[in-house]
Amino acid sequence: MSISRRNFLMKGTLALAGTALLSKELLAAGMAKPVLGIQLYSIRDDMKKDPSGTLKQLSAMGYKNVEHAGYANRKFYGYSAADFKKLLGDLGLLMPSGHTVMQKKHWDSAKKDFTDEWKYTVEDAAIVGQHYVISPWLDESLRQNYDDFKAYMDVFNKSGELCKKSGMKFGYHNHDFEFSQQLNGKKIFDLILQNTDPSLVAQQLDIGNMYHAGGIALDIIKQYPGRFELMHVKDEIKTEKGEMGGKYESTVLGKGIIPVKEVIDLGKKSGGTRHFIIEQESYQGQAPLDAVRADLQVMKKWGY
Repeated sequence: MSISRRNFLMKGTLALAGTALLSKELLAAGMAKPVLGIQLYSIRDDMKKDPSGTLKQLSAMGYKNVEHAGYANRKFYGYSAADFKKLLGDLGLLMPSGHTVMQKKHWDSAKKDFTDEWKYTVEDAAIVGQHYVISPWLDESLRQNYDDFKAYMDVFNKSGELCKKSGMKFGYHNHDFEFSQQLNGKKIFDLILQNTDPSLVAQQLDIGNMYHAGGIALDIIKQYPGRFELMHVKDEIKTEKGEMGGKYESTVLGKGIIPVKEVIDLGKKSGGTRHFIIEQESYQGQAPLDAVRADLQVMKKWGY
């Protein structure tokens, strides 16, 4: 069913209670110490060649948290969940979140249950210490018509219920199509937020990806206050052949056209954002590890 906070707040004394509760939640999010991390896709080639050595370099730079993009066949970059947790711990690292695409095949519509493959994904995420299991994609086949899309949003909520049993939360990470594609006259992004339960499904706002489709992060945060528990911190520059087939690519924070500090400050203040995760996918000739070192220095300069 469509989630409408507005309808709830309009009901008598419940409106006062709901407003007070929301204010407390936003205040708590704003006061909580930010969790700063890095999406390991930023250094994907290094992680592929030498995950242990690369993580050691990140730790030496000053990173404390990482977010994976390398889980397959019950392995994180070739390590079992328990072994990868130990590797991280030995280096003083934590992994609060990770990316694994939840696909159509992971839901058995006849049994109305998740397949073992997705259940193992959630189980391993809990073992390694994640707080969030984030799907960074919505298959094109699931956004061709409104009915199929809406049905899959129910699966999103059910994945949230599954994750909750292990003390975690399901999440979704946007790209650009959510802002360029519409169903029933509404942007995919709006439909996702309107048809998922925020207590079960967290939103990870990628402030760079949306720019490719005309999305403005400051406007989105103002439109949906309190909905973005996690954020991919990214800057963009214009280029001839950019990421995702567009005309922009990511760059070191502060060197592009996105007002990154203003966005992350607003996220912390009213977006409900606590997890700020650096991601850089293009490097303009710079070594990826040097780029993410520079990104970390910028974030620290900004007080994160």
